[in-house]
Amino acid sequence: MTALASEDRPEPPVIRAASPGDVPLLLDLFGELADYEHLRHEMRATEELVGEALFGERPAAEALIAERASQTAGYALFYPTFSTFLAIQGVWLEDLFVRPAHRGAGVGRALLAAVAARVRERGGERLEWAALDWNELALGFYRRIGAQTMGEWITHRLVGEGLVRLAGGPGEGPCEERR
Repeated sequence: MTALASEDRPEPPVIRAASPGDVPLLLDLFGELADYEHLRHEMRATEELVGEALFGERPAAEALIAERASQTAGYALFYPTFSTFLAIQGVWLEDLFVRPAHRGAGVGRALLAAVAARVRERGGERLEWAALDWNELALGFYRRIGAQTMGEWITHRLVGEGLVRLAGGPGEGPCEERR
């Protein structure tokens, strides 16, 4: 049996934590994901907003960047969650994106494994995410790694005016909140 030459094997990805200097790169990657998901029209992120969200006084999320062959291959963005029923910490994976040229080379698995490792390092026991129902490339990948589809849960969202109305925006008057 002959050993494969190193150039015959895909170079394994290197996963690193994003830094403030990566904000423009992350914004480009967010745009690529928005294009892939046909959601560019919903993208409102700016360098200032992303910088504050990831590296401000109270970071809302974290990002990991995958590099392969000295190129940016993809990213993962995630934030903490908590399950009341299980009383355990976890993470919500907001984005997992691999650039097309790097798909099939283990980048997605490496990013997901790095997020899972962070969950475990922090005492968490749960990693969750959503995928678009038409994204068979992602859905197939998730099935192959053994992820459980939570078909009984339907995601809901309030954003913009709906959130303002519920929160008691101008003229609405919120309910009294006890503190």
